Amino acid sequence: MIELDGSSLTLDRLARIARDAEPVQLSAAAAARVRAARDVVDRHTASGVPVYGVNTGFGALAEVAIPPESLGELQLNLLRSHAAGVGDPLPVPVVRALMALRANVLAKGYSGIRLETLERLVAMLNARVHPRVPARGSVGASGDLAPLAHLALTLVGEGELMESDRRPFPPLTLGPKEGLALINGTQASTAVLALAVLDAAALARVADIAAAMSVDALRGSAHPFEARIHAARPVPGQAASAANLLRLVEGSAINASHANCGKVQDAYALRCAPQVHGAAREAIAFAARLAETEANAATDNPMVFVEDAAIVSGGNFHGAPIALAADTLAIGLAQLATISERRTDRLLTADESGLPPFLTRTSGVSSGLMMAHVTAAALTAEIKSLAHPSAVDTIPTSAGREDHVSMSMGAALKAASIVPLVRCVLAVEILAACQALDLLAPLTTSAPLARVHAAVRTRVPVLEADRPPSRDINEIVDLISTELLLRACGVNLE
Repeated sequence: MIELDGSSLTLDRLARIARDAEPVQLSAAAAARVRAARDVVDRHTASGVPVYGVNTGFGALAEVAIPPESLGELQLNLLRSHAAGVGDPLPVPVVRALMALRANVLAKGYSGIRLETLERLVAMLNARVHPRVPARGSVGASGDLAPLAHLALTLVGEGELMESDRRPFPPLTLGPKEGLALINGTQASTAVLALAVLDAAALARVADIAAAMSVDALRGSAHPFEARIHAARPVPGQAASAANLLRLVEGSAINASHANCGKVQDAYALRCAPQVHGAAREAIAFAARLAETEANAATDNPMVFVEDAAIVSGGNFHGAPIALAADTLAIGLAQLATISERRTDRLLTADESGLPPFLTRTSGVSSGLMMAHVTAAALTAEIKSLAHPSAVDTIPTSAGREDHVSMSMGAALKAASIVPLVRCVLAVEILAACQALDLLAPLTTSAPLARVHAAVRTRVPVLEADRPPSRDINEIVDLISTELLLRACGVNLE
């Protein structure tokens, strides 16, 4: 049972909720804060003083006063009118992350929601009642209004559910400010980003494995990975990647066989792997830091401050931090793909590898892995397009009241869509590197890389004659996505 207290939700815990359906509960302190903030809202409502979102309209209609008898209708209409999302629904793990994040933010006690409403959201999450949330329709302005509105509608008995239309809970009747409290925030884009960040961190380690296999198969030098080189340029991600590469190639008979070959330097795709992979790791770390901060941040508007019974309008819902984090993540992932594709090209080019063209002994009659590289090139080109930043764009909305928007949801969706493409690019490199290692027999690679090679060969046999590479690539993708390949190397990679 993971406790939601508004301040201690990590990305790893979020992943357990999202992907493993681990149950959650509110902390006692969070419940007390929620009650206290609600009391402030009730007192302001009774006073009749205009307060944005409590007894006024929304956005460009903020100056329209709402009579007391229409306050409940105001909140329900807010949810209905803002549920304008389109396109395919977010996957169930992302929806679960979205629900957990919104509950955690509400638990901070700045939203003024009723405790029973928050407890209903938690109960739905634990009961695996998953709203259907269309992926598109948010510009990350007053947060992710459309996605959160689709979620909130299910609390009042409307909206759509994912797996079935089972509704085990009676519909709630919203009080003043509750509709706004449910939809003001960046939790949709944060949910997408958070899960993509975790996948990206795993891919950074897989990229080190793929690079190490390629370096060995191409008979490259391990000297560029020496710690003293990277200590002189103290980028943490670079040092971690270099340490991984050094450990992965250590003990290779292939490496020892060319110790005195006279070659002075390798190509950048080999020699600079720690620098490029390290920069990608720094991008991933930046995105992870902002995602975890946002997971525990109050993003409501207006915000309720219990200490002086104030309700204050602000702009914490603006998704700029998430947009920049997602764009940075996308660019970092693109770096992993572009350098991997270059290593694959060298493996398949006889003049560079010293191996048979396209890694087949019968080149000419056979095309070997020629088209596998073409697939990697196609995917890499697509990744480059997707890595163009969303945060540099803005389209004013709400009659100009929202005159600078973040595009955080678009940025997060793009970053998440890059993840499976990078898996495929790395899978092609690993496919080629394993074939190259077989062609170098009887020379053997290092023990960790031999274990990775063996894991691949349980799914993908040596290429003796042409066959469709698609299945082979997909088998390696599965080894990557299930982290079986990471575990196979037997080294605790940084």
